[in-house]
Amino acid sequence: MRLGFLGLGKMGTPMALNLSHHFPLTVWNRSPSKYPPLLQPGSTAKPAATPLQLIHQSDLIFLMLFNEQAILSILTPDLIPHLRNKTLVNTSSVSVPFSQHLNTSITTTGGTFIEMPVSGSKIPAQQGRLVGMLAANNPSLADSIRPYIQPMTSAAIYCGPVGSGLKMKYAVNTFLITVTVGLAEAANLASAQGLDLDAFGQVLEAGPMASAYSKLKVDKILREDWSAQATIKDCYNSTQLITAAAEGAGAETLLTQLCGSLYKRAIESGLADEDMISVVKCLPTRGDDECCVKKGAFKVENEGKQERIPGCL
Repeated sequence: MRLGFLGLGKMGTPMALNLSHHFPLTVWNRSPSKYPPLLQPGSTAKPAATPLQLIHQSDLIFLMLFNEQAILSILTPDLIPHLRNKTLVNTSSVSVPFSQHLNTSITTTGGTFIEMPVSGSKIPAQQGRLVGMLAANNPSLADSIRPYIQPMTSAAIYCGPVGSGLKMKYAVNTFLITVTVGLAEAANLASAQGLDLDAFGQVLEAGPMASAYSKLKVDKILREDWSAQATIKDCYNSTQLITAAAEGAGAETLLTQLCGSLYKRAIESGLADEDMISVVKCLPTRGDDECCVKKGAFKVENEGKQERIPGCL
């Protein structure tokens, strides 16, 4: 089986790299600067000049792009017919109607479409421990790709027909996003009260709410390490998908909407490409409803590194 991978961002690169250690792999990305990590010894990856060339050289193709617009710019009406007798697995986060549209377009031309959004960020992707949420109109189609997704996943759960994998991701991400903002708010409160944040982290780690995720994010706050595992803009995009899905299902997502407003504030403050826990910098303190970055709680020094001004997290 010849594999292909379209999209080498923060998630796509480690996912493709794990595949390249087990199967022949062709890759494509808009920017060739993403190729070097995939050309190291032990990797089978070979760059394609165009998405069309990748499709011609692959039987099973994975797609990991930021949003629907990015996908449409690649899977053009002229390219779709070339997916005949090919299988496309979309791992990107998109809306359910868009995924169903892809399914119709690809199956009509004689191809196979499988949905597999993933739960997990950069580190689980590097470790090959993502959780895949499989969806296909025939369960046997999902089963047919299991041997090829093992290098990327610790588990892959069949969720139902096309659209079900994305619906599952919306539900899981609702928990993730609200937990992240809750952790940021807790750290902000601890700081505003003059507590030692290291002690705050120790108390959390010793208690029943401790998790690998909370430990990782508290550590990032303590070290003021805002390098992205999942970006602010990714989280905001996710809140929009969740809210739209909830409206269609008649469910309330009050917390998610509030989180979305905070992530929007963070984007407007220039934090779009920072880690999702960076939303902590946009929580108001002392009755001030402005983002901490806007009001100067962080200053840029030492070659662009942001440093905290005492008195505001």
